[in-house]
Amino acid sequence: MPGTADPASLGPADAPDLPTLDAAVAECRACPRLVAWREEVAATKRAAFRDQTYWGRPVPGFGATDARLLIVGLAPAAHGANRTGRMFTGDRSGDVLYAALHAVGLASQPTAVAVGDGLELYGTRITAPVRCAPPENKPTPAERDRCRPWLARELALLRGTVRAVVVLGGFGWQALLPVLATPDPAGGHPGWVVPRPRPAFGHAVHVTLAPADEQAAAPLELFGCYHVSQQNTFTGRLTPAMLEDVLAGAARAAGLEPAVPARADD
Repeated sequence: MPGTADPASLGPADAPDLPTLDAAVAECRACPRLVAWREEVAATKRAAFRDQTYWGRPVPGFGATDARLLIVGLAPAAHGANRTGRMFTGDRSGDVLYAALHAVGLASQPTAVAVGDGLELYGTRITAPVRCAPPENKPTPAERDRCRPWLARELALLRGTVRAVVVLGGFGWQALLPVLATPDPAGGHPGWVVPRPRPAFGHAVHVTLAPADEQAAAPLELFGCYHVSQQNTFTGRLTPAMLEDVLAGAARAAGLEPAVPARADD
């Protein structure tokens, strides 16, 4: 039965469903540098959070298990998701992302403070190609590649429902494209056809990927968006309106209807 095996003993291909995969990824210790860093941060903490217990482990995806829209970031923030255990929660990047998701009707509230704060995503799931907080927010190519099977299996388990993906930043874009064209490591859906040369990342780029097997999967609408990092949001390179436009377009492409009212001025 799902969930009965010890999560620490499971690899990505062993997970029959997303809850099992999420439990298994949280036990991963495959990258020594990332394990050391995430645990050091969790022990030393930031002064503002000194009374909190940090998660200090790999961070699983968050959101609907039958998501039609997938949002792919970079990696957990040292004092954000590495502290809370939930993607994009508890930091400035998450403040921007969840406010935008709420504004376009994909989230139940505009803030993400901690696990158990009542936040719900509608038809949407958030994940990352690297699951541990990296030093200076810079995972190595080897760490990215070592983490890839987790993302591949997550996407394979969503293939029956996912219709659109929003990728936040060039790192996530480059990490995701090989996954999209890779067969499910546990068998089944063979992925999508990624054009050659591969589509270049850019804000508001939109590419339609045909399924590799028309009987096994539907086309996938792929959207690029600048990352919600402070480097982009504080400088105005990415504004709330720009982010909302991409998310709203992806939601429409995924066939999602707003589950909560959008902003009153819309």
